[in-house]
Amino acid sequence: MGTVVQLKNQINDSYFQLKNSVEDKLVLTEEKIKSKLASDVELVQKMTNYHSETGGKRLRALLTLGAAKLCGYTKGSRDVNLAACVELIHSATLMHDDVIDQGVVRRGKKTLNKIWDNHSSVLIGDYLLSRCFEMMVEDGNLEVLKLLSSTSSKIAQGEVLQLQHKGEVDMLEETYLKIISAKTAELFAAATKVGAILSDADTKEKNALEFYGRNLGLTFQIADDTLDYNSDLKLFGKKVGQDFFEGKITLPIILLFQKINFNENKLLIELFKKDTRNSDDFKKIITIIKKYNIIEECYQKARHYINLASNSLVVFKDSKEKEILKSLTSFSLGRNF
Repeated sequence: MGTVVQLKNQINDSYFQLKNSVEDKLVLTEEKIKSKLASDVELVQKMTNYHSETGGKRLRALLTLGAAKLCGYTKGSRDVNLAACVELIHSATLMHDDVIDQGVVRRGKKTLNKIWDNHSSVLIGDYLLSRCFEMMVEDGNLEVLKLLSSTSSKIAQGEVLQLQHKGEVDMLEETYLKIISAKTAELFAAATKVGAILSDADTKEKNALEFYGRNLGLTFQIADDTLDYNSDLKLFGKKVGQDFFEGKITLPIILLFQKINFNENKLLIELFKKDTRNSDDFKKIITIIKKYNIIEECYQKARHYINLASNSLVVFKDSKEKEILKSLTSFSLGRNF
């Protein structure tokens, strides 16, 4: 147990190092987000206040601030404005996600659609996106506007692609990667590249940070999807089974489908055809996953993207900021919150 706790502390340190390195900017980012969520419409204000209180890691905002600092941005508040913008895009997608997935809990609290309704949640998500576009226009940089508007479009397409393949246990790994690249990795890539753009970094550095963000995002999502089936890691604070109960096909199921025998194949298909799945169904899946050592195989694939992300930073001179971003790849794979 001591080794596990030590690993947890080491992993989480990288996140807190990034947070501490841009703490003054993060405070301003939180203030900017709060001001942008303000509304004279009572229901909008109630729902955005509730959403703000649910917290979150602010990882995408931190990536923008960290990337800007790495590239030497020191004066002005464009990094704060764009970090807030990136975070609001993420928040909007979560609201839409919860409606599509019929989610009832996020970050340990009831979702907006559970407390109010789907219609209100979709409209609040749209409200956040509209505020984001205002912030992009205010920034005045055409490259930033093009990048973030394109990213919003790709995220929406990723949602549709996931919906299109819902319940397909024979989904190709390539399709899964397209889904998580669009839904998760695109915003990570945009968050880091924006930091380079506003710093007037050269093309090589912009591309390096975009590549870093994309592969960090892929690692982050693969780890998240894997942890959903890793009952041995309950101590890491993640509720297991949520994707399974929602009928989402993720990497553990895709890899499992490639290895199982005929009877197991039949069981897997039947379980995902059901309208609802229960805890006994989940136990059956966990047993088969352990039988074929699927968890380790998933983590091996995630480590590939960790290496790509880490190696992409070689174009930057050695610095504290560079080391923090390099070590953050470990957080994406093994975080406990």
